[in-house]
Amino acid sequence: MDEVIVNLGPRSYPVLIGRDLLGRAGGLLQDRLESRKVLVVTNPVIGDLYGDRLFRGLREAGFEVDSIRVPDGEEHKTLAWASRLYDVMFEQGLDRSDAVLALGGGVIGDLAGFVAATFKRGLHLVQVPTTLLAQVDAAVGGKVGVDHPRGKNMIGAFHQPRAVLSDLETLQTLDAREIRAGLAEVIKYGIIADGELFDFVETHLDDLLRCDCQVMKTAVTRSCRIKASVVAADECDRGARAVLNFGHTLGHAIEAATGYTTYRHGEAVAIGMAHAARIAVRMKLADEAIFRRIEMLLRAAGLPIRDREADTQAVISFMRRDKKMVAGRLNFILPREIGRVEIHDDVPDTLILDILKEH
Repeated sequence: MDEVIVNLGPRSYPVLIGRDLLGRAGGLLQDRLESRKVLVVTNPVIGDLYGDRLFRGLREAGFEVDSIRVPDGEEHKTLAWASRLYDVMFEQGLDRSDAVLALGGGVIGDLAGFVAATFKRGLHLVQVPTTLLAQVDAAVGGKVGVDHPRGKNMIGAFHQPRAVLSDLETLQTLDAREIRAGLAEVIKYGIIADGELFDFVETHLDDLLRCDCQVMKTAVTRSCRIKASVVAADECDRGARAVLNFGHTLGHAIEAATGYTTYRHGEAVAIGMAHAARIAVRMKLADEAIFRRIEMLLRAAGLPIRDREADTQAVISFMRRDKKMVAGRLNFILPREIGRVEIHDDVPDTLILDILKEH
């Protein structure tokens, strides 16, 4: 089992990465939680696959466990579903010493984390991510929230978990598309901070696509180390943490413009990364060879690099509502080379429009 520490002083927590963490969850969490009462939030698919193993592991360690299932899909990451979860939390009599445990992908982690952050001004949270994307990104760092018709994750908070348990065995049941979507975030980490990780993905892509456990463990651990380092330096996204948004400015806008039903999150981020690399080349910040290398790896991973579904003006409109707008200016994270990016607020609107219109 690998351990990555998110260093936030007295609120530091471990990200544990290995096998059979569900069955050992109770023992792993005994010293991390204040009480022995836990509400598990999951969806029907993940609940059927892993609920019994997790509940047994918790109960064997003396935890009292209740659960609720939220329908699968981004369209359920809403205030309406948050309200339903609040009702259950009232019915179960949860107080601020108790914990919410999110068992699932990014949607469950964001939604469960949001209600944990806001119910009675904050309950303990444990993230148990079951998708590659959630293990390398969404479950680490404390960003939680729900979507609004006017934008993705527009209503949210920073609420750090007490622990993250990333059981690699849960990745074995993911379909190929979900694995590819998760790899988009691993590729992102290579581009923003670790050229050797990018090399690793290029070299071991076939093993990653077939979810080889040891190779996947390396990819997840290295990605989490990068994220933990960035979060420790800028927990609340006021500066350095912005680099984690590489590919997300346009990616989130494309997701919203297509109603959150056309693309998986990682697929939209892949398109956003390809667009950002194109912008960097047009602005003479990066060599064409850098874009070609990024494009080749995204293609080899089976990820899209262009959007042909969203209305261009709708994408621009959603992008301008981005929560990362500062003083009316939108920051873009642009690559200079593999392993190094820069923050720019001077990308011309005409260039963005040209990139979006190209096919």
